[in-house]
Amino acid sequence: MSDIIQLLPDHVANQIAAGEVVQRPSSVVKELLENSIDAKATEIKLLIKNAGKTLIQVIDNGKGMSVTDARLSFERHATSKIKAAEDLFALHTKGFRGEALASIAAIAHVELKTKVEDVELGTAITIEGSSIVDQNAVAAQKGTSIAVKNLFFNIPARRNFLKSDAVELRHIIDEFHRVVLAHPQINFSMYHNGNTLFDLRSENFRQRIVHTFGKKTNEKLVPVDEDTELLKISGFIGKPEYAKKSRGEQFFFVNQRFIKSPYLNHAILAAFEGLLPNSKYPSYFLNLSVDPKSIDINIHPTKTEIKFDDEPTIYALLRAAVKHSLGQFSIAPILDFKRDASMDTPYHQHRHNEQISSPKVEVDPNFNPFAKSYNNPPTSSPAWEALYTGLDKESADQNNNFSEVQYESDELQSSIFDEDEGKKVHNTFQLQNKYIISTIKSGMVVIDQNRAHERILYEDFLKQITVKDAVCQQLMFPLELEFSTKELEVLQSIKDQLEHAGFVFDDLGHTKAVISAIPVAIKENDVSKVFVQLIDDVQNEVPDFNFSTSDLLAKTFAKSLAIKNGKKLNITEQEFIVNSLFACKEPAISLTNKAIFTTIETSEIESKFN
Repeated sequence: MSDIIQLLPDHVANQIAAGEVVQRPSSVVKELLENSIDAKATEIKLLIKNAGKTLIQVIDNGKGMSVTDARLSFERHATSKIKAAEDLFALHTKGFRGEALASIAAIAHVELKTKVEDVELGTAITIEGSSIVDQNAVAAQKGTSIAVKNLFFNIPARRNFLKSDAVELRHIIDEFHRVVLAHPQINFSMYHNGNTLFDLRSENFRQRIVHTFGKKTNEKLVPVDEDTELLKISGFIGKPEYAKKSRGEQFFFVNQRFIKSPYLNHAILAAFEGLLPNSKYPSYFLNLSVDPKSIDINIHPTKTEIKFDDEPTIYALLRAAVKHSLGQFSIAPILDFKRDASMDTPYHQHRHNEQISSPKVEVDPNFNPFAKSYNNPPTSSPAWEALYTGLDKESADQNNNFSEVQYESDELQSSIFDEDEGKKVHNTFQLQNKYIISTIKSGMVVIDQNRAHERILYEDFLKQITVKDAVCQQLMFPLELEFSTKELEVLQSIKDQLEHAGFVFDDLGHTKAVISAIPVAIKENDVSKVFVQLIDDVQNEVPDFNFSTSDLLAKTFAKSLAIKNGKKLNITEQEFIVNSLFACKEPAISLTNKAIFTTIETSEIESKFN
């Protein structure tokens, strides 16, 4: 029998390894940024084209590499981070497997330029599919520049699995967030298709969070600080009232490395127990410092999972620290720079324990507000009375009979109302401010008012967006809304559909959205709520096609603006919902595929009395 087991060629082995390390463009971004951090860079630039499909380039001012190191960096299992197995349990660096660059070079065109500080010339290497095409000495600045072009060029099946540019860019921004938050002392900048998305300078952790997610984040943060022999915890948690429907702003960093841990996440949720609304998730940005020997990070190719020696103790400490911070927040005074200083008690009186007396109010007991009567006008006429001098004679010549004066007003037309309002029969009434009951020939129909109104608004908005005939209302003053860079990228990706729906943008940059007109069906006060819901829906459902985006927009508008259960409706509103619902194309099914109404036959009611 002939042998059937063979060693794989290096380029095939590298492509298989790339399947574990490089899943999409964001995976390349993560590996390259971490290499720059390990090189002690203080300035790192990330350049992206077409969401990383065409170009991913990272430029840093780190230590750089020698000619030999530059060549060896693309070999599998070549690393400067470890020399023995024991080093795996004393890691303070990011990349240590030695597979990242080899895997990337196997599935892309890679151009590397690097130079160490004490040499005159640097090294340039060009690689295509694991094969070194060119290597030269070039003039270069200290540090490293690596450009990854045409990702998955030799694996078309993998390239076809990539999502739209908007989706892939969001994944890249997610990875960028994880790296920049772990290293606030480093300057980071990010550019996409020539546009600046981020320009972050060296700062403290709170400033980095605010500059990454927007100014509005600052008021949401509650500090967490706990130091024990086993674990040191620092960072911030979000106030309960700002909890979100998605898990987007949840970050654990262990020894400055982003990790995912459902176990530790459960500790946070346990600390927030009883404080969060249903289906809401808290935000947190927490740094955990532990002894490297007490953790194992070599359990997953992307190094985002971790094992602790004593997980129950870590869980208990984290839960207690977060709960303590929440307790302090609930009783801590708020520093208000806009307060009136005159309302404060003087500091020196506190200090010397002086008796604070109540303020005295002086009242004039002889003051009489009715002392001057209108029957006794002042002798000197005010200047304005001179304007009316001589008008008495003209007035006398005219008929001053007020009974003949005609007022400009609308005549009350009794025909607008029913002649006998008291005898009008209403076919609807509301039950528990949740259901609308309407009579029909065979019995009655019970309608869920929230689901019904959602269906009505959904079909109306979907028609406006797809037919592109939405009517908009111009705002007297443009509406400015602040969002994070990632949130604004989401809005940018669906800008066309939003404009078809009736929104008009004066500006949609990377710090705020300026809106000059909105759909007629949306109130100005509801715009912010609609956009927050929309961004959350887009990020969760990740639509890739225009019709899906239009459908999602209509659903979001409907969910945000529909009347909620618990709202009392008058007869007119009840009848409007009933009539509009049964004019819909799909009146029976809600947006979440649940029943909107149910019918109860008269015979069914009669059976209850038998």
